Amino acid sequence: MTFKSLQLMRINANPKRLKVMRALLAETLDNAGCGERERRLLVLAVSEACMNVIQHAYRGDTGGEMVLEVLQEDGDLEFRLTDFANTVDPSMIKPRSLDEVRPGGLGIHFIQCIMDDFRFTVPQDGRGNLLIMRKKAKKVREAAENAM
Repeated sequence: MTFKSLQLMRINANPKRLKVMRALLAETLDNAGCGERERRLLVLAVSEACMNVIQHAYRGDTGGEMVLEVLQEDGDLEFRLTDFANTVDPSMIKPRSLDEVRPGGLGIHFIQCIMDDFRFTVPQDGRGNLLIMRKKAKKVREAAENAM
């Protein structure tokens, strides 16, 4: 089996552009058969990943760019988020303790809770960072059924 590309978006590393990304992603997930609850959770996880790129990889430089590709294979969904910032050491990317009461810093925690699998790597051309997040079809269907 091979993945089918459902959506490819280029996004400026600007928080104001995330609203457009979230709307396009929600529509893509609707068309892929996600239920409302699952769609909201997946959009949250991807949005948090994008915000982490903006804040930590680009350090707020809105001149940066990200590429988000959404793929599907047998109902499994894969989200590939590529940035072109300096390469980040994946071992340094960790969620903060939930015992810390303060705003922010929960992006990785949300991704861990929502996605079935995720990993950081370097894109094939060796520039930037690539985050690959997966949600298995069975869990997509279960979440959709439980939402009804």
